[in-house]
Amino acid sequence: QVQLVESGGGLVQPGGSLRLSCAASGSILTIDAMGWYRQAPKKERELVAGISGGDSTNYADSVKGRFTISRDNAKNTVYLQMNSLKPEDTAVYYCNADRVMVVDTSGLLHYLEAWGQGTLVTVSS
Repeated sequence: QVQLVESGGGLVQPGGSLRLSCAASGSILTIDAMGWYRQAPKKERELVAGISGGDSTNYADSVKGRFTISRDNAKNTVYLQMNSLKPEDTAVYYCNADRVMVVDTSGLLHYLEAWGQGTLVTVSS
């Protein structure tokens, strides 16, 4: 199995910054794409930023130029640097890891998808 643990959420004033982290653990061999999603109250979950195994990145139009996604493959960790935060960025942020290659106790390889439990980001004065 794979576990994703997010950290770094909290309360910040408009214009402020936060850095989210998401660490993956388990019998992981490789992780392909990783990303951050968010879900605001009464809204659907949306992709905020993604990063491929080759470090290609993509962003939602609403965060381009303000958010930066990065990853440390040695630590199986993905980060989201959020600058110039706005009240509309308030949401629960979820980490996702796609096509995670794991090995089970029998030595067999599997591909899994995993989600974190979410971390709340509140932008308010």
